[in-house]
Amino acid sequence: MAKNLYVGNLSFNTTEDTLRTLFAGFGQIESVRLITDRYTGRSKGFAFVEMSTEQAAQEAITGLNGKQLDEREIKVDQAKPRPDRSRQQDGWGRSNW
Repeated sequence: MAKNLYVGNLSFNTTEDTLRTLFAGFGQIESVRLITDRYTGRSKGFAFVEMSTEQAAQEAITGLNGKQLDEREIKVDQAKPRPDRSRQQDGWGRSNW
């Protein structure tokens, strides 16, 4: 089962290809998504890497968390589930959208 990892404290110069190469040493990669600002296209300094197995994900966390990449000490951890943002309501039953 694929496991999604959060990669933080990235340099604005880090690319998806750089991350793919770095994580490939720990197992098969399903996807790499470098998060960018929708208006400027500039990196927000974090990404998500989906590894094909739990074992590969755990090895990547152990091997890469705290390591230097593009002169930054990166943070690698399990990604938290994305909260459901559909139709949130305020205390009065009105939609916030």
